[in-house]
Amino acid sequence: MTTQLFEPFPLRGATARNRIWVSPMCQYSAPDGLIGPWHMVHLGSFAVGGAGLVMVEATGVVPEGRISVGCVGLWRDDQAEAFRPIADFVHSQGALIGIQLAHAGRKGSTTLPGSGHPIASEAEGGWQSVSASEIAFHGMPVPRALTIAEIAATTKAWGVAAKRAINVGFDVIEIHAAHGYLLHQFLSPLSNQRSDEYGGSLENRSRFLLEVAAEVRKSIPASTPLFVRISATDWVDGGWSIDESVELAKKLKAAGVDLIDTSTGGLVHDAKIPVAPGFQVQFAERIRKEAGIPTCAVGLITEPEQAEEILASGKADAVMLAREMMRNPHWAFEAAHKLGAQEPFPHQYSRAAKR
Repeated sequence: MTTQLFEPFPLRGATARNRIWVSPMCQYSAPDGLIGPWHMVHLGSFAVGGAGLVMVEATGVVPEGRISVGCVGLWRDDQAEAFRPIADFVHSQGALIGIQLAHAGRKGSTTLPGSGHPIASEAEGGWQSVSASEIAFHGMPVPRALTIAEIAATTKAWGVAAKRAINVGFDVIEIHAAHGYLLHQFLSPLSNQRSDEYGGSLENRSRFLLEVAAEVRKSIPASTPLFVRISATDWVDGGWSIDESVELAKKLKAAGVDLIDTSTGGLVHDAKIPVAPGFQVQFAERIRKEAGIPTCAVGLITEPEQAEEILASGKADAVMLAREMMRNPHWAFEAAHKLGAQEPFPHQYSRAAKR
């Protein structure tokens, strides 16, 4: 049986074997930004489990771009080289591997989960956070506003990190502009009160992200797909909206972006979000149709039949799973069995196929 979920998905010079993709998931297990054995097993298990694309978690393009003191970084060559065997293994299983390049902005410099206090001190490896304006996220320190020169330097850092990722075997680059992190902080009028060319109008608030997209696009091969993850709405009156997201997506497409990874929220702590299965799919659908760019749907997608319907009805081009993949890294096996598709077992697991 042919299913949309198990149809290959070509983008530029890469083709994902199916539309079941692993969403970036923070692991807080990379001291000084350097990954280790945990990430080999964590990411490798998804490739063994049949996913088409495995995305690495939010990865800081500069040290102060991390969310926590244990988050992954790509500001040094040794950090990149640690990924080479993981990329090789993911490829050996027939999957693509991508990386989400990020800067946490005002939501950075946190401790590890379970530390008992949220903000890391200087002695614990913490740093002064930065943002579009001097407006703090709830319960966190007031950030310092980036200067125009620092914006330019950070944009360059995104391009350098992208080159490092390509050099060690990554197939897909994603720019993280969602969930209340730095680029989202510039997009939303709730966190951006600048009066220069990076604040005020939609054009100005979008400028930083568009400059980052242009920098990354020119830093990677023409054959490499470029994604951008956005929060399509802040879920707050006066905040970033789906209408603005559609316009932004059009501009990103013109800048060489190939897919919008469509999430929502994260900018403010008290947004009233109607969480339910597939609650964010509507935004992926609207951006896909109105901006004319492929989208990926995320958010409480847990059942194979649900994922298949999203694709078959034209609401998105692929789905990303996060918590469900942590619960079951072999989710694609189950999906294939339920939908009547060929199960993507590696030969080592073939005797476990349900017949």
